Amino acid sequence: MTKQIRKIGVMTSGGDAPGMNAAIRSVVRTCAFHNIECIGIYRGYEGMIEGDFKILDARSVNHIIHKGGTFLKSARSKEFRTKEGRQKAYLQLKSVGIDALVLIGGDGTFTGGMIFNQEFNFPVIGIPGTIDNDILGTNFTLGYDTALNTAVEAIDKIRDTASSHKRLFFVEVMGRDVGHIALNAGVGAGAEEILVPEEDLGLDRLLESLEKSRKTGKSSSIVVVAEGDKTGKNVFELADYVEENLEGYDVRVSVLGHMQRGGSPSCFDRVLASRMGVKAVESLMEGKSNFMVGTINNKLELYPIDKAVKGHSEIDHELLRVSDIMSI
Repeated sequence: MTKQIRKIGVMTSGGDAPGMNAAIRSVVRTCAFHNIECIGIYRGYEGMIEGDFKILDARSVNHIIHKGGTFLKSARSKEFRTKEGRQKAYLQLKSVGIDALVLIGGDGTFTGGMIFNQEFNFPVIGIPGTIDNDILGTNFTLGYDTALNTAVEAIDKIRDTASSHKRLFFVEVMGRDVGHIALNAGVGAGAEEILVPEEDLGLDRLLESLEKSRKTGKSSSIVVVAEGDKTGKNVFELADYVEENLEGYDVRVSVLGHMQRGGSPSCFDRVLASRMGVKAVESLMEGKSNFMVGTINNKLELYPIDKAVKGHSEIDHELLRVSDIMSI
């Protein structure tokens, strides 16, 4: 017989992402709708160990759906990586009667939740919140769409300067070891070249492509580089190499950095967060555990957390082909 869930804890962990607040709001209000008490856990697993809890009701999450970041705060916890730390967290949860957890974060968050579930048979459901979109089992993670729009807007502004001064700009975007942001933002912003970890373009081909662009009449160019790309040791050395070996361009570098994590979430991320929060709570009520809520072809599905943390989502190779055609 499935144990009745009476009190659910919700937390955010790892890097923040736009849409996390909307997801918290959804979890809290779904709990209120079903007469389940909701406890906010501040500062992720660190706050869980320290018992940094607060009761949340429907009014506690007023006016946060449009805000970036996470009002529950986030932190990385070395102590939770130890069995002793997880034991402390378990005792803190039991002391206030929390029956189950909704974890909002990325693969590190889910790995911690998966181990916690295995050790204490504690029900957990994950909501993928990371701008990198690198979680297997979902087409989109919370924050990815907003980060894309932020990157495209920034690249559009950089192009104005590039075209005014006949410059070649290398624009580095986030994404860790995957190229989803770089590829989609590059196509959306009309970049001449896109460098992603999944495809090694190589320095010679990059020079050849840029030289070809110049000969066809382009007086300025944008190269979007994923932070995990290995074409050069880093984007600055890559820019230096091109400047030394390619005449006719004034080369500049712009690293967009953490600005891509912030800002008001897009409508897409707000709606996705709202849907995922409802699905997470109602899945726990149905006795489901150790799953992540994902969206496949716009339909919400449960995906095993252990599979989600062991793999990475694949880059769209058809979009790579589109980018080659568009950059002619």
